[in-house]
Amino acid sequence: MKTILLIEDNTEVRENTAEILELANFKVLQAENGKIGVEIANANSIDLIICDIMMPVLDGYGVIHLLGSNPKTASIPFIFLTAKSERGDFRKGMEMGADDYITKPFDDIELLKAVESRLKKTELLKNEFTRDENGINSFLDEAKSLQELKNLSDTAKVKTFKKKELIFTEGNNPNYLKKKKKGKIKTFRAHEYGKELIISLVKEGDFFGYTALLDETQYNESAEALEDSSVVLILKEDFYALLNNNHGVMKRFVRLLSNEIQEKEEQLLKMAYSSVKKRVAEALLKLQKQYQQNNKDSFSISISREDLANIVGTATESLIRTLSDFKQEGLIEIKGSNITISDIKRLEVYIKKYI
Repeated sequence: MKTILLIEDNTEVRENTAEILELANFKVLQAENGKIGVEIANANSIDLIICDIMMPVLDGYGVIHLLGSNPKTASIPFIFLTAKSERGDFRKGMEMGADDYITKPFDDIELLKAVESRLKKTELLKNEFTRDENGINSFLDEAKSLQELKNLSDTAKVKTFKKKELIFTEGNNPNYLKKKKKGKIKTFRAHEYGKELIISLVKEGDFFGYTALLDETQYNESAEALEDSSVVLILKEDFYALLNNNHGVMKRFVRLLSNEIQEKEEQLLKMAYSSVKKRVAEALLKLQKQYQQNNKDSFSISISREDLANIVGTATESLIRTLSDFKQEGLIEIKGSNITISDIKRLEVYIKKYI
């Protein structure tokens, strides 16, 4: 059963609205002003909020501002319920992050349709679009379901990049939102003297390079195909339209951006405080989790020593010595550019016990 928080200062309107929602099999929590509403939202698991604008103590605009500033409540779908129908009020509410707007007086069907539609769209976004080709289609289908973006999937094209080919470079302006379809892709920063640090390895279905689009700035990193790869290209105009017309999708990309920042911070901490041995072992396990497509106890990957060193953040010579040590200890096997983790669980235990 979905839980709806109803914030309304008019007792008759609040009780009548709650009755309609409860008859439709929703659990309804009630608040007579914005302050109490914010407290209830912070203390409970809420699936949707319906909130009046003109209220004592804290009005609806104050409610959405406070809830939007809290990561725990920022993604809750929000519907304004108000007697005010001037265009400026609609615009202000939407700019502050409201997902929908219902003007009083309203009938039962109008209310329930708005609630069910918003909950359905939220469920689609919660799927987080699986990290494979079906995930790409799910993302495009969700976008295509919006009337304003019905042609989005038709404009998206797929481009193939050869091994070692640059997909975009630091300092250039982005024209597309990019999503990997297949292959192996790295994003990296280059030092002025030519040294590289690999920032991320892009998984199938992952978006990449979107930070520059969100900031409307130039790329601050480069991307290169580690092997023949294909990438879905979505026009940036369509991406901006998607963000502007679907608040939930905007929140999803903000979450992606937050996760990316957290991953980079963790990477910097490991480079600062972890030994080279530990970083090499963790890099090998990261590659395994990223690219292994079966449940075998072993894992093999073909990767240049230079690229692996750039993932670890160490000199190629140091990497080679560490791999040689791992080989002598029976943790890995090496044949040319191919590295095989002989026993994944043993390597995990090795990191915890000995490094």
